[in-house]
This record gives sequence, structure tokens and C-alpha cells, in this order.
Amino acid sequence: MQDNTGKPTKTGRKVIITCAVTGSVHTPTMTPYLPITPDQIARDSIAAAEAGAAIIHLHARNPEDGRPTAEPAVFMQFLPRIKQSCDAVINITTGGSLGMSMEDRLAAPLRAQPELCSLNMGSMNFGIYHVTDKIADWKYDWERPYVEKTKDLIVSNTFGQIERFIRELGEGCGTRFECECYDVGHLYTLAHFLDRKLLQPPLLVQTIFGVLGGIGAHPEDLQHMRRTADRLFGADYQWSILAAGRHQINLATMGAVMGGNVRVGLEDSIYLGPGNLAKSNAEQVAKIRRILEELSLEVATAEDARQLLRLKGGDRVAF
Repeated sequence: MQDNTGKPTKTGRKVIITCAVTGSVHTPTMTPYLPITPDQIARDSIAAAEAGAAIIHLHARNPEDGRPTAEPAVFMQFLPRIKQSCDAVINITTGGSLGMSMEDRLAAPLRAQPELCSLNMGSMNFGIYHVTDKIADWKYDWERPYVEKTKDLIVSNTFGQIERFIRELGEGCGTRFECECYDVGHLYTLAHFLDRKLLQPPLLVQTIFGVLGGIGAHPEDLQHMRRTADRLFGADYQWSILAAGRHQINLATMGAVMGGNVRVGLEDSIYLGPGNLAKSNAEQVAKIRRILEELSLEVATAEDARQLLRLKGGDRVAF
């Protein structure tokens, strides 16, 4: 067996499964199984943890129509319940949703002070507008304009914005980060903040494939991101793989074989297999867990993840 740096180890390595439960990309029309209300988000999160997810990555939605929301009050309707019902590491988005301000994106993380937050490592085009060609009837009025505006909207993550997240959440709250890298340049931006000692190892480097505007989902893209991260970070990082849509399971499997951790969930893909909508996040977690175990890889517990990432512990959050 090998550890996440590729070096042999006597005990083997443990693969962290992250589950991104609802996100801000998919809309209610796209699948009836998307968790929307606080109760649905809590139940899906707990079930995903029970299925094997060590980390639960969370956004919030307006319970009335499923629109993404940054309101801390909505987050606080499900965060304590998840914490009380399972031991999973709770990871709160700082990406929010398309068009949110910095104050919006910081509001819930600063209120909750979680162990882990996502941190996008660069501005980018993030296109989902092409989905409108496939959907004629939308459940809610907000959905079509929300999806269409991705044709002209830039997701903003400037150097100044990234530094603000690090200082206010990392230095201010003891939160560590899931560093989301959608392209090779984002890895270099991450290395910049590491060199400035604003971020400290071990890093959780979430490489993301298949989003329109980011790097593709070809196996060679995966290998290139891995080689670049190895060169930039050496043994000071935990690598994780997230692939959008139909690429979710195959790239996660390939990455796991190469020494990585994995992320699944309805934020990233609404399918369990070709043409088969996933009925829950737990279904996706159970599927990738079966694959990992068939490959003789051990699935990490939440406590394993805390140790590997040097997190502050669930007793030091504010919910």
C-alpha cells in the first residue's frame, strides 16, 4: 500500500469521502431529490455520514423555493442537528452562489466558525447556461434566469478576497480550508498563499474537473493536476478529486487509485449512473465506498479526517 504522497506505509492509507449535499448549482426542476429545506438537508447529511462520508460540505437554500441563500439563520436550522446526530466534519461553503457578495459569503461561516470551509482559489467562468436547452418547464420562476446568467457572470475570487477569507476565518476562527482548484493556475495561486505562510500545511487540495470554464475531465487532466500539485506541495497536502456530472464516479475512482481522497454528492452530480437520478446523497456515498473497498482501500472515519487535516475539533465550533 501507499500513503497520499505515494510512499509505502505499513498500515496502508485511509481515503476521506466528502459529500457535498446540496450546493448552489442544481435547481429543483433538475431533480426532485435535491435537499432544499433545513430538515431535508439535515436528514441527507446524517444519512451520508452514516453511509461513510467523513466530511459534509454544506450550502443552504430558501425552504420555500430552493433558491440558494446565505442567511446564517437558515444554516443554524440544520447545523446543530447534524452535529448532534453524527460525528462528521462539517464544512461550510464560502463560495455561496452566483452573484453573492463577500459579506453574504462570510456571514454563515463567521457565525458558525466550523472546522472546515471551502475556499475557491481563483476567479473563473462557471457555465451551466447550456442546461436551459434541455428544460422547457421550470418549477420556480427564479430558476431559468439564474442558470442563464452564468453565460455572462464571472465567479469572483480575487487575491484580496481569498486573503480576506483566510484572515477572517483561518486566523480569526481557527477554521481550515478545502482549497478548491478548478484549473492548474489555481494550484499556483494556492502555492502563493502557502509561500506567504497565510496557509499552513497540511492542505486539503480539492481538484475539480468537468465544469465549463475550468479544466476538463479527461484522465490526462487528472494526471496533470496531480503531477503539478505534487511538484508544488510535496508531502504537505491531502489530494481530493471532484468531478462534475457523469464524470463523478469514474474520475473519483481513478484518483483514489492514484492516492487521492474523493468527493461525491448532489451538489456535483444528480445521477447515480447513466440516466439514473440519485435518490439521495447517501446512495452516492455508498456507491463510492463500495468501489473503494473493492479496491482494498480503507475509508477514513471523521476522526481520521480530523487527524489527517489537523482540524480543531467539533467541540470548538460555534453551533
